[in-house]
Amino acid sequence: MYCKELNKTFDSLEDKFKELIANKNSIISQKKAVMKCADGIGTHSLLGTKDTALKANTPITEDVTELKVTAVINTTNLMDSHGDVHFPGIWKKSLKENKSIMHLQEHQMKFDKIISDGADLEATTKTMTWKSLGYDYEGSTQALVFNSTVKANRNPYMFSQYKGAHVNNHSVGMRYVKMELAVNSKEDWAKEEKAVWDKYYDQIANKELAMSEGHFWAVTEAKVIEGSAVPLGSNHITPTLHNNKEIEAVDNDVNTSIIEPSIDTQKQLTNILKQIKL
Repeated sequence: MYCKELNKTFDSLEDKFKELIANKNSIISQKKAVMKCADGIGTHSLLGTKDTALKANTPITEDVTELKVTAVINTTNLMDSHGDVHFPGIWKKSLKENKSIMHLQEHQMKFDKIISDGADLEATTKTMTWKSLGYDYEGSTQALVFNSTVKANRNPYMFSQYKGAHVNNHSVGMRYVKMELAVNSKEDWAKEEKAVWDKYYDQIANKELAMSEGHFWAVTEAKVIEGSAVPLGSNHITPTLHNNKEIEAVDNDVNTSIIEPSIDTQKQLTNILKQIKL
């Protein structure tokens, strides 16, 4: 079996686990040291799909010069093709601190590849069901979502791609801050890594992939730098939702909505105000 982190083939899972644990700190340091772009490096991350494209992402036929696009940049609780699993809360600190996040074309930090930024971009998180994203997993995920104003005069090419509903994958440009190695072994020498496995395994949507690999990297904090439209991301559940379609959210992690009181409540408030005036 091949281990991409060590770039080596092993005869048994036990041999792989021993070397991963021996090199754990070095691998984590390397992962933290570089800006990571979650682009696809293989096909195994496509396991468990229900629909290949989300029906909410439909072409826009009106003659417009800008679009309001909701782009799912990343989803937690899914093992990606790098062997990483992001968990809820991973972006909390970064979203508060970084006010210069950009929406880019394929991670290209160039003026003509910027899709939106500044006042045209809101980065937030939403807790959503997997089924609302078009996939047949149970439970929910915390999605990193970009509410992006995509303008024809800013990036004409990507405007046409979003307008035609051709963007079905996104990827986050980030730096890891906190992460741990999880290993599925009962050996004494793997106690620490097995504790990480036991803590997080049940939260993973594509458990069959984690079980087949026998290990994963649990990422609990990362700095988001940008989010990009890509042909294929290592996390494949990152679709586009145009804002004329409602997304089925379990809970808004950043709630900016105004809740209208019920009719009964409004009547009660009116009566109270009348009594006060009297």
